[in-house]
Amino acid sequence: MTDLEFQEIGLGADALDYLAAWELQRQVQEQVTAGDRPGTVLLLEHPPVFTAGKRTDPHERPADPGGAAVIDVDRGGKITFHGPGQLVGYPIVRLPDHVKVVDYVRRVEEALIAVCADFGVTTARIPGRTGVWLRADARGPERKIAAIGIRVRRGVTMHGFSLNCDVDLGWYDRFVPCGIADAGVTSLTNELSRDVTVTDVLPSVRQHLGELFAWRPYDATPDYEARPEPGRIPRIPLLTPSS
Repeated sequence: MTDLEFQEIGLGADALDYLAAWELQRQVQEQVTAGDRPGTVLLLEHPPVFTAGKRTDPHERPADPGGAAVIDVDRGGKITFHGPGQLVGYPIVRLPDHVKVVDYVRRVEEALIAVCADFGVTTARIPGRTGVWLRADARGPERKIAAIGIRVRRGVTMHGFSLNCDVDLGWYDRFVPCGIADAGVTSLTNELSRDVTVTDVLPSVRQHLGELFAWRPYDATPDYEARPEPGRIPRIPLLTPSS
């Protein structure tokens, strides 16, 4: 297995301010890029904060952020929420030559799908919509349980994923999560009707990320039905020759 270091830097009452964590990511990325430290996964919680990726549209931002900051960040994707009860992971790893960015994202998704399975929650990918999802059922519509947004600089990753454990889902009523208005958001606690904490999932997260970041071939979980990616459809009607 490739050398990989896991570092818990702020959980529970020690939840780490987003800007402080972002600066730490930059420092670790420089060290990994220079070869001064092994690939590192930072594991933490944040106080309530909204982070807006490069493709966030104005209408997707919270009209009332409830006292939480709204921070523009340099990762891909749209706006999301971080807060207590949500495990945030920032893998800062050098991608091997044979692992492209899309494959890296799929590996992170696969690890989180396996984590959910360890707790008895069945999830998969939805092509066109990054992250980890539950299929629509009697409990509700398609709903996201883990979000992913990354940046790669000089072959080294930054930013990462968030897995909803026992986060307050009321925060997601304040904005359009990831720009997707026709689906829901959930948590392990919500799906299982029992408390599943960030601490509970840590061993499983370490195991499955370690396996997927060994960069060996793996058997991918079958996808759910594809859905349009938000923000990739025309904003105005397109003229046709007969118009």
